[in-house]
Amino acid sequence: MIDLDNARKVFKEYLAKFDPNDGRIRLKINHIYRVAEISREMAIRINMNEEEQQLAELIGLLHDIGRFMQVKLYNTFNDGKSINHSEMGIKVLFDDGLIYRFLEDRKYDDIIKVAILNHNKDRIADDVSGKMLDYCKIIRDADKTDIFYVLCTEDFENSYGRADMSQDLISDEIFREFKEDKIINYKERKSGADIMISHLAYVFDFNYAFCLQRIRENGYIEKLVNKAGFKNEDTIKKMKEIVAIANSYINKKGKE
Repeated sequence: MIDLDNARKVFKEYLAKFDPNDGRIRLKINHIYRVAEISREMAIRINMNEEEQQLAELIGLLHDIGRFMQVKLYNTFNDGKSINHSEMGIKVLFDDGLIYRFLEDRKYDDIIKVAILNHNKDRIADDVSGKMLDYCKIIRDADKTDIFYVLCTEDFENSYGRADMSQDLISDEIFREFKEDKIINYKERKSGADIMISHLAYVFDFNYAFCLQRIRENGYIEKLVNKAGFKNEDTIKKMKEIVAIANSYINKKGKE
């Protein structure tokens, strides 16, 4: 069994290295705790046993641990402008040895590594299967579920790095990718609105219908777009189409 009380204690001690008054740090800490809770909820829903539920919760607690060194070293959460935060998390946990304070038993190491490394990829690696695949699906869905919550409730300054996106334009290529590819090339993003569309495209990557139902029930799509208060007519027109596509997909897949 996994001692989650100890894991939370070690995590809290690790956080002491970072500035709690930094809004980005606070955002990420709260996000991690919620993702850990959601991960356990999901493990219960797919009938995992108690030890498996504990592991799912632990992965949720550890999945973004690389974010703190990322913002300390690079002053950004943008992986494209700094470092892949999941790879930084593996360095902190396994190369630097922090994992030994979280767990004495090494039998979980491979699952934890694979789940963290796959949580922010475009897709889960093809060679991941069995229980390991279940944990990857759980952390990806739990993470995206809470990201929607964060984007709808946090100041854009903390989540997007800018307070006002009302005048932003949507790039033609990003608009096309959302409608046709369902996957956004992050390197093509040119505005805050483009970044928002890459977040809205998360709906196409959920593994569990009950997570999509949660997105729909909380109205996250509309809340996020309305929060931006876009004023450019072309942006408003494109966003209306994007919202319609996203909701149509959610309504269809959320029933499966």
